[in-house]
Amino acid sequence: MPARERWTAVALGLSLALGTVVLTPSLRPAAAQASRPVLRISAIPDQNPEKLNRLYGLVAGELSRQLSVPVKYVPMTDYAAAVTAFRTGDLDLVWFGGLTGVQARLQKPSARVLAQRDIDVSFRSIFIANTRSGLQPVRTIDGLRELRGRRFTFGSENSTSGRLMPQYFLAQAGVKPSQFAGGAPGFSGSHDATIALVQSGAYEAGAVNEQVWRASLHNGKASRAKVMAIWTSPGYPDYHWIAQGNLDARYGQGFTAKLQKAILSWRPSDPEQKVILGLFGAQQFIKATPGEYKRIEQVGREIGKIR
Repeated sequence: MPARERWTAVALGLSLALGTVVLTPSLRPAAAQASRPVLRISAIPDQNPEKLNRLYGLVAGELSRQLSVPVKYVPMTDYAAAVTAFRTGDLDLVWFGGLTGVQARLQKPSARVLAQRDIDVSFRSIFIANTRSGLQPVRTIDGLRELRGRRFTFGSENSTSGRLMPQYFLAQAGVKPSQFAGGAPGFSGSHDATIALVQSGAYEAGAVNEQVWRASLHNGKASRAKVMAIWTSPGYPDYHWIAQGNLDARYGQGFTAKLQKAILSWRPSDPEQKVILGLFGAQQFIKATPGEYKRIEQVGREIGKIR
């Protein structure tokens, strides 16, 4: 019997005699990971489920590798469901938009803001229009008055870039939601859906986030012959990672800091992390603080999304 096999047999015999199990080095990481509670992550469903499942499946795998804990992605049906699941403690780490992040933290004061993308410091909304609508690009916010009487759709009712800030900018131009065709705007549910609805002509115009708009042009889902950008908003803070405040108690002292450090460490120089960052439309994640989202909270209160 080779020396290595003799050693394994002796170790196994000793472990049985002592009533314990001695793990070989190759088994230790998996066993240690399995003994820790599952870290449940999620995100607001702002794009099609296929892309979200791919992205957050990769995120779960990368965090599990870096932190040595089991990580599971839990899909959400809508924005409100993500906020509720975080409030009840069913989710540990969530990629929220600006508005949903504020809503979640107000309901769970112990929550921790961990990071945002480099592009979230000054995120923007794009107002788009069907090319056959007769609408033309405008240079100033006052040009949004041309949307009065038009069939217009926002994205999700709780979207920062697809509803909250677009409604705020429309108000600055003197346009009320009741002034759209039919006396109210539509709510498509996601940025992808808004682009598809405006492109089809079901709505003459809508508002989406800049990142999804650019990605849709790049991958051909948005046709410049059918839909065009008519106005780009000023920047505002948007998406961010928020974690439960009890992670150190569940996973060990310093775990929240390790989680934040892991997310901040992602770089395009690592092949797997490059894919993740590409799907997020960012070069890296940077630190974020609750104070950066005070403006979002203020606008949310102004339009009745935060009470």
